[in-house]
Amino acid sequence: MLSKSNVKLINSLKMAKFRRQHQIFIAEGTTNVLDFIAGGMETEALYATRDWLKTNQSFLNKIKITEVSLKEMSKISALKNPSEVLAVIAIPDRLEADMSNVDDLVLMLDDIRDPGNLGTIIRTADWFGIQHVICSENTVDAYNPKVVQATMGSLARVQVYYQDLNKTLQSKPDYLKVFGAVLEGHNMMELAKPNHGIILIGSEAHGISKELLPLLDIPITIPKYISSRLNSSAESLNASIATAIICYEFRKK
Repeated sequence: MLSKSNVKLINSLKMAKFRRQHQIFIAEGTTNVLDFIAGGMETEALYATRDWLKTNQSFLNKIKITEVSLKEMSKISALKNPSEVLAVIAIPDRLEADMSNVDDLVLMLDDIRDPGNLGTIIRTADWFGIQHVICSENTVDAYNPKVVQATMGSLARVQVYYQDLNKTLQSKPDYLKVFGAVLEGHNMMELAKPNHGIILIGSEAHGISKELLPLLDIPITIPKYISSRLNSSAESLNASIATAIICYEFRKK
């Protein structure tokens, strides 16, 4: 049964300041919750219906469990249609990403503000085997419920950092090249792509910050399809879509 203090705490976690204060966040839905548990992230509490618990009991060793009804779940859920399970999970204690010995691709996000975009980008990183996503300090919080939901469990496997991108890029090793997505750059389909490097994606509204543009080694562009029959007036791609295309091209062999 839910207590008033439980309801108050869980609902407070929908706001960033309380997630930072308590260093916990909420995850909802079977895929998300079980992926976080399987990934070894510390689950502080779990709220679920009787039917859900019967089906998934074998995954829940040593977790504090509270059985709730769907009506009670609606009091704490961040979803329009509440799931049968909600978990309260500890936010990982991460220092800044170590760039001194990177031997794979790293995603770097400059002021991504839309929770759905960030969640989709984290899910994309997971799909393409990119384990590290470095975000600017103004990028939306990765533990925002909308971001967590959009990752569909990938946040359990991808390490997300928040740090000063300018300082990070200026201190990176020379061998690690920065590929920045811009509107007028090299056609990325025609470039040789290394197995390691930094893929920098700018904000939805303004692209890569002016202060970061001089730090790009290779500005890249996804070429627009040109047809004599069609006249597209689209100015740019959605940030998460662009990220998926770029990651595919880098992984394609």
